[in-house]
Amino acid sequence: MKKLTTLTRIYQEKLMAIIRVETIERAQEIVDGCLTGEISCLEISYTNKNAGDIIEQLKKIYQDRIVIGAGTVLDSETARHALLKGAEFIIAPNFNKDVAKLCNRYQIPYMPGCTSMSEIVEALEAGADMVKAFPTSSFIGPKVVSTIKTPMPQVPVLSSGGVTVDNIDEWLEAGVDCMGIGTLLSKGTKEEIAENARTLRQKIG
Repeated sequence: MKKLTTLTRIYQEKLMAIIRVETIERAQEIVDGCLTGEISCLEISYTNKNAGDIIEQLKKIYQDRIVIGAGTVLDSETARHALLKGAEFIIAPNFNKDVAKLCNRYQIPYMPGCTSMSEIVEALEAGADMVKAFPTSSFIGPKVVSTIKTPMPQVPVLSSGGVTVDNIDEWLEAGVDCMGIGTLLSKGTKEEIAENARTLRQKIG
């Protein structure tokens, strides 16, 4: 049931903060800003070595106020570490069968990055819960979602990059299921993050 609860929340919120952070203090500033703007889905990137500790501490502090996952998970070893630290979903820039198996074993949502239709189909067959349009969403923009969904409307798509306050309507019209947003929700002061989060949330309606 936890997997369904996590996925439902991600689908309903449609916005996810992509966070690369080195200290828990800065992580809290970002989370507080996001929560003020009614965004509670967070991805903590494993590009930083202490990502697992950040996930663990944030979940302890905020508990069910947030749903938190691990990003940039390239292999099953990293995925297992993230799960032990409390990650509630796994996101990657690549598709990895071993990560898919591990996530299915522990019933954790897996969202791998895919760049071709063949890779998307392979990921879905391996049990991926959502496909991350990466890096194509940054290069192509909203059109990548409709391009994927025209032949395969059943594919749940997570965008990563390319979403702005000005074009978020285009992403929604294209059929995106969730939008991963970095700079707007992770840079600047807590107040600036809160304002950006609030503006994005208002656009969702």
